Amino acid sequence: MEPSEIGVFVGVDMAKTEHFAQATTTDGVELFARSVLNDQASIEQLLDDVGAHGTVALVIDMTASAAQLLLTIAAERQVPVAYVTGLQMRRAAELYAGSAKTDPRDAWVLADFARRNADRLAWLDVSDELLLRLRVLNGRDVDLATDANRVINRCRDALTAVSPGLERAVGQRLVQAGVRDVIAKWSTPIALCEAGRTKIRNAIKRRSPRIADKVADEIWAALDAQTITLPAEDTWGEVVADLLGDLERISTRRGELAKQIEEAFLSHPLGQVLVTLCGFGPRTGARTLAEIGDPARFANGSRLAAYAGLSPTDWRSGRSINGAFQHRGGNHRLKNAMFLAAFVATQHDPDARAYYQRKRDEGKKHNAAVICVARRRCDLIHAMLTNATPYDPSRSRLAEAA
Repeated sequence: MEPSEIGVFVGVDMAKTEHFAQATTTDGVELFARSVLNDQASIEQLLDDVGAHGTVALVIDMTASAAQLLLTIAAERQVPVAYVTGLQMRRAAELYAGSAKTDPRDAWVLADFARRNADRLAWLDVSDELLLRLRVLNGRDVDLATDANRVINRCRDALTAVSPGLERAVGQRLVQAGVRDVIAKWSTPIALCEAGRTKIRNAIKRRSPRIADKVADEIWAALDAQTITLPAEDTWGEVVADLLGDLERISTRRGELAKQIEEAFLSHPLGQVLVTLCGFGPRTGARTLAEIGDPARFANGSRLAAYAGLSPTDWRSGRSINGAFQHRGGNHRLKNAMFLAAFVATQHDPDARAYYQRKRDEGKKHNAAVICVARRRCDLIHAMLTNATPYDPSRSRLAEAA
């Protein structure tokens, strides 16, 4: 549907129990504003009521669990839904008088912002079941990664309390299974000394053979450097062992989840297309595909880059500032995934590497050069997904651009 065909914009301030809806025509006439219970009957009644005044479009500021029922009903009724990001919402609210933060005001801002900027809205796609599955699995993977990071930080703090040297030796390596095994089994300096260097090396070697010798030597050097026993060492050891048990369970679950993500990603037709481009494995590709959704909702690669926050932003003010800077907005989940994929591509794909080197030669730092590669690949990704065509290195534009 073209924005010019829309007659009524309905701003919906989302909540778990009760939404608030503001219906406004494209001419700025406010039709009604009311609370809407987050259940099927109430949402369908809202669409029926507003549908009597013209072609309807919903405008929301979140796509989390509370919005799923509304999105599903809108999809069944073929009602377009526009998504306004939190940053856009905050900046839009500053343009209107008053500083109150209420549901009615937020809904009104959404509706008025949408009718004034209909041609600039990001429209949500009607997702298929596999894309929804990918989004849910990706969300769970992010939760587990956050949990793992929290447990590791807590464990490193506990190790510091008994031996700062030991923490320096193993703290950054707790993601390695062999290191976790050793510290979980002998979680205090005294226990490690009693075990001996050979047992420590063999324990690491079972699941992390490549780093066994190096880590065992570093652990033993840390034990030799501290002869004093710090207070409550045994208690801290119990805490460390318990935390590493939690970390092991999280790591196991993430491994199982990775298989589910890979299966869902490769089962999707566009997943089989995206994985042919260097840098996109199952996890990164799944995140990218889930966030892009239907590629047809982007007119070209430039629109996709703007949505991801990869397009540069011009800053000009007299003679003091004149240049392009990194865009801070956009879809950060998509931006991070495409950045990681571009970084991998600069290491293994000749075309991406050549373009990266060109940007470095121009004076850009590493991250800025990788973002340039990610931005250039947006055109390629959009073409691949729109035409459902696997990557063909011989037709890449990156080499020509370099």
